[in-house]
Amino acid sequence: MPARVRLGVVGAGNVARLNVAGYLRHPRCDVVAVCDPVPGRARAAADDWGVPRAYADLADLLADPEVDAVEILTPTHLHHDHVLAAVAAGKHVSCQKPMANSVAEARAMAAAARRAGVVLRVSECFWHYPPLEHARALIADGAIGRPSHVRIRTVVGQTDSAFQVGLDPDGYGWRLDSRSPGGHLFDDMVHKYATALWLVDADIVSVQAVVRRRDLFFEPCAVLFEYDDPGLLGTMEVTYAPEMWMRSSYYGADEFFEVQGDEGLIWVTRCTGEMLDLPPVVLYRGDRHDPRTTTFPDLDSDWGSGFQRSSAHFVDSLLAGTTPDMTPEDAVRVLQLCFAVYEAGNTRRRVDPRSVSGSVVPAGWAEW
Repeated sequence: MPARVRLGVVGAGNVARLNVAGYLRHPRCDVVAVCDPVPGRARAAADDWGVPRAYADLADLLADPEVDAVEILTPTHLHHDHVLAAVAAGKHVSCQKPMANSVAEARAMAAAARRAGVVLRVSECFWHYPPLEHARALIADGAIGRPSHVRIRTVVGQTDSAFQVGLDPDGYGWRLDSRSPGGHLFDDMVHKYATALWLVDADIVSVQAVVRRRDLFFEPCAVLFEYDDPGLLGTMEVTYAPEMWMRSSYYGADEFFEVQGDEGLIWVTRCTGEMLDLPPVVLYRGDRHDPRTTTFPDLDSDWGSGFQRSSAHFVDSLLAGTTPDMTPEDAVRVLQLCFAVYEAGNTRRRVDPRSVSGSVVPAGWAEW
């Protein structure tokens, strides 16, 4: 096993500061290079992070013999080509979500990594967010009995957090045109699709959806999931509230997760934002003779911790020789679920996510 991981960062845009912090803090990781094609951006990031080398061209970073692994933080439509180049150079890869613009591209990336004998994982901060981790462990331990319903609610509003104000508007152009197969339900909701599968460790086999459109990018929706367990259903709601200001240290958005079981329920009351004055995790056990509510107020509920823990998990997995979350196979299932929601919204019919092999674009996307 290696004694340390020497990491190169590919892309120094808006999300980089969230992902790179965990690498910089890891005691056995050295961030040795950063690459970005925007003039001056790689050098500025390298200076800010104390990184010795800055490159403007990906090929130069991949040719660096002191780089063992790369974190790819480039726009989604570039992931396929960048991952293929990295695995061909023999580098282990962590790739930002969504994995790719189509299921076919994602599968090709996974196959290339297998052939090259290198690790490929997709970075998923929600799987490493402490309140969600704690909720998943409670569910697995039987705290609510057999799960019967998963509810995921996302609201997008406004905030003037320092993080939001500091974002570069140029980092959003590719999200609003044909370089992306969809809007908010593709770019952000992949986190929630991933969590819908992971929280209860079950596959979704049928999707029904109503999808709307507001302000070009946002896609309010109501979605019904049927799991492969016939006793388990799921619902996903996305709302857009452009006049509602939200407490948040990050984006103007927040999430609420509820898992109902035969014997109780669990709430995760926050994620991206801090809307509700509640503990981050609430457990209600409905024992006939001793019904009680247990709260977990001391969990780390800083959304940024999910990014830092995800980065540390990748390093730890490389050092230990274990398989990191999320695997390419997991990421393909997430993409299939994402596109199934779009297809169900377009057709108003049930869609089996497992049938999706390409991509699905929502009606009217990128036609302006």
